[in-house]
Amino acid sequence: MEDQFFDNLREKVKTIMEKDGSHDFSHVERVYNLAMKIVEGEKVDLDILKAAVLLHDIARNKENNGEVQCHAEEGAKLAREILLETHFPKEKIPLVQDCIKVHRYSKKLMANTKEAEILQDADRLDALGAITIARVFMYNGHRGNPLYEPEREPEEDYHGQETNAINHFYEKIFKIEPETFKTKKAKEIAKERYAFVKEYVERFIKEWKGEL
Repeated sequence: MEDQFFDNLREKVKTIMEKDGSHDFSHVERVYNLAMKIVEGEKVDLDILKAAVLLHDIARNKENNGEVQCHAEEGAKLAREILLETHFPKEKIPLVQDCIKVHRYSKKLMANTKEAEILQDADRLDALGAITIARVFMYNGHRGNPLYEPEREPEEDYHGQETNAINHFYEKIFKIEPETFKTKKAKEIAKERYAFVKEYVERFIKEWKGEL
C-alpha cells in the first residue's frame, strides 16, 4: 500500500480516539514509531503491521465507556469495517484482525505471526520509560489516588483504581520484564527503559524517606 493510504488511515483514527492522555492517539503514534524501529531487519508484511498498529486501540473509547469488555476483540471487528471501506486488500484483513485481537498482553494470548509479535512488543514498550512515569502519575492523580503510602504494601495483582502511584509501578509496570519481549530489538529497548523506571522509583522512595 502507498504511504498516502496510511496517512489517510491515521487521520481517520485520530477522529475516533478521545484525548485522555493515556491511550489517546499520541499512544498510537508512539507505538507506531516503536514498531517501525523494531521491524528493522525483520521479514514482515508492512501493510499488515502498519494497519494493525494504527487500528489496535480503535475501540479503547468503547471499553472506557463500559460499552464493551475488551477493546482488542471489539477493535478487531471495527478494523474489518474500516479496512473494507478503505479498500485494503481483503486477504490481509484477517491477519490485521488477528494482530489486534492478541495485542493486549494482559490477556496472555499467543502472537502467531511476526507482525502480531511486533505489535505486542511495541505496545508494551510504551508502558516502560520516561513517558510511562508521567502516565502513571497522571492516571493516579486523575483518580485522586495518593502519590505513595509507605505503610501500604503493593498487592500481588493490579486492581486499577485501588492503589497509589508508587504501588502502581510494583503491581503492574515492573512485571513488564525485558526478557518477556519477543523480538531482539524490543528486548534491547525494554532493558534500558525498565532500568530507568526502576531507578526513578527507587530514588523517589529514598527522597520520600529523606535519604537523598
